[in-house]
Amino acid sequence: MFKFAKSTGELFTELKEEKNLQSWRTHNRDEFALPLGEYLEKLLADKNLTKQEVIERSGLNREYAYHIFSGKKKNPSRTKLLALAVAIGLNLDEVQYLLRYAGHGVLYPRNSWDAVIISAIEQRLSVMQTNELLHSLGESILLA
Repeated sequence: MFKFAKSTGELFTELKEEKNLQSWRTHNRDEFALPLGEYLEKLLADKNLTKQEVIERSGLNREYAYHIFSGKKKNPSRTKLLALAVAIGLNLDEVQYLLRYAGHGVLYPRNSWDAVIISAIEQRLSVMQTNELLHSLGESILLA
């Protein structure tokens, strides 16, 4: 999984101590978050997957999904992002990181729906299998 060289804590510490903001920004250019589409592209490369494979597995509308990857759709919903994460085959830590990266809340086991998603990710279920599990438990599916 793509990771930054410095932790967020390290960046905070450096930033608080830095007197020259421009110098800090220049020095830490590689530590800034990429646009979501570029981050997803890195995940695909890490997992040796194509966009087409992931989009087919995700159940997302093809055009909409390509807009996420291209950056035209900058803030996809949490459920759409989860469908992509499951289709990519991310583990739970990677999913939680992706959700935070995209500005969404992480999966929370005290939330019934989230608990089912966590279980599905841990079981390495597909999007279709995840939807079947959600439906069988009376929860709303990932993509309605």
